[in-house]
Amino acid sequence: MTEPTHATMESHPDILEMRERHTWAERAASTPGAQAVEAISLITGLYLAASAWIVGFNGMMTLAVTNLIVGVAYAVLMGGFGHAYERTHGMAWAAALLGVWTIIAPWVVSGAVATMRTIISNVVVGAVALVLALAASSLAQKKAAPGSQGGRGTTARAGR
Repeated sequence: MTEPTHATMESHPDILEMRERHTWAERAASTPGAQAVEAISLITGLYLAASAWIVGFNGMMTLAVTNLIVGVAYAVLMGGFGHAYERTHGMAWAAALLGVWTIIAPWVVSGAVATMRTIISNVVVGAVALVLALAASSLAQKKAAPGSQGGRGTTARAGR
């Protein structure tokens, strides 16, 4: 009977590629641009969550709750980019959708919530959220290593 062999990480055929991807992700997340996008995104999400109370439309519960939920989700999603850059920047499209939802929310949530202050607040913060999400996505594309696909670092190997 043969003894089972336990392969170590050093013997993995893609170890160099995996190390390169990890190094790329570390460098990309530590750039001033990526850190600025993350910080401004967190502030944007927190403002969106509290906007009903800041701007003064907390009596419009449907929009206030919508902004609270979307703001927290946006802050958590965009804040996660700094901690798991390589895996999460592929989800920047979800943050962009939250920005678009924020822009159209005053017209589509139930109740008469489309007032001047709700529209201005939601359109401005939604546009900022959308631009920041697109910036996060473009940072991931710009930092992609040559020969990789969107920062994933997959290269063709012989025999595959």
